[in-house]
Amino acid sequence: MRPVNVGVIGLGTVGAGTVDLLARNGAEIARRAGRDIRVTHAAVRDLNRARDCAIADIHLTNDPSVIAAHPDVDVVLELMGGEDTAYEAVSTALLNGKHVVTANKALIATRGNELFEQASRAGLVIAFEAAVAGGIPVIKVMRESLAGNRIDGLAGILNGTCNFILTQIHERGMDYDAILTEAQQLGYAEADPFFDVGGVDAAHKLTILASIAYGTPLDFSAVHIEGIEHLRQQDVIYADELGYRIKHLGIARSDSGHLDLRVHPCLVEKDQLLANVSGVMNAVHIHGDAVGDTLLYGAGAGAQPTASAVVGDLVDVVRTLTSDPGNRVPHLAFQPHRLAQLPLRPISEISCAHYLRLTVRDEPGVLADVTRILGERRVSIRVISQKGFGDEHGLVPVVIVTHEAREADIADAARAIETLETSAAPVVRVRLETLS
Repeated sequence: MRPVNVGVIGLGTVGAGTVDLLARNGAEIARRAGRDIRVTHAAVRDLNRARDCAIADIHLTNDPSVIAAHPDVDVVLELMGGEDTAYEAVSTALLNGKHVVTANKALIATRGNELFEQASRAGLVIAFEAAVAGGIPVIKVMRESLAGNRIDGLAGILNGTCNFILTQIHERGMDYDAILTEAQQLGYAEADPFFDVGGVDAAHKLTILASIAYGTPLDFSAVHIEGIEHLRQQDVIYADELGYRIKHLGIARSDSGHLDLRVHPCLVEKDQLLANVSGVMNAVHIHGDAVGDTLLYGAGAGAQPTASAVVGDLVDVVRTLTSDPGNRVPHLAFQPHRLAQLPLRPISEISCAHYLRLTVRDEPGVLADVTRILGERRVSIRVISQKGFGDEHGLVPVVIVTHEAREADIADAARAIETLETSAAPVVRVRLETLS
């Protein structure tokens, strides 16, 4: 049987890592796939740039559409990132009868519904394991291994940059801005880090996981998104004193027929496994009604871990080249005609405990005003602590941990506290996540 010819769009970190992995482990991969796999064509932005992989036997072009339509290419690997150009390349590949493997979470989260429909009509596969959590096989586990479960909820550390920053603040006692600069120097954060530290990257990944977990169409706009920019070293210290770690989590839950989809920082109890995931690592905690609690942990990015996921998808695609399209694993785990949109629970209606950090003047009656505001909104206090004495401006931090309360009431209380004459800064709010 002739080899399967692969065209790669993008020979950056992931693309070069994939080509290198296919060359290094080619014989073993062929034993698993049942056919030899060879990269014959690749599209790159700069034809003259040096590559981190062997390209002597690869035909290069700077036009992705050449790869997507080339008659000698059987499978297209879209590893360029972005949305519009990537969408055109994937759609063109499908129009030309080619299966697609992609690591592009933004593309799947925002345009996946239409691409999956196009692929299904053509009897083709779009594989996207590498789009979520790098080398962790979370999509395959949820889509196949947990197919007998009702997924009650999942929570994950889905962005290595955020986790690196929060870990370094905790372990080294440095503030947010200094650690962000270091993360950029190490290549963990982009020059413009908004997609990472602002929570957008994690929200793309949560969109995909939630669709697979609950059989709903992809809907990136449904995710409530918060980043870590407002957190400071003192929040990490105070959380530690209270018995928590601060982690940036993507959370999806189904409750009474409503979906709860959110990305934001959380206080997680120190004895929870997720609380102890450090550095740039990722982890996803899943609760199924039959399997119970499962934690998947590993490298969420990097050339080789992500290439591992890409090649795993590629092997699956090669195995399906001669199979009946009607009997393949559906893209989003559920049969396409059985996907159903569930109503969303607005963030204002969720209930959980909160950590609040206030900056107020060190004067008599301040705490009485704060507790009155919280009490009027049915927010019960579990812990309240003034941290030291007033600084040179007479300002002091006050930390409060509430009992479970409605999000809207907490938000309203925070706004009311900020209007006090004795309040000197916005209230910092972080939700407590029990993972139960």
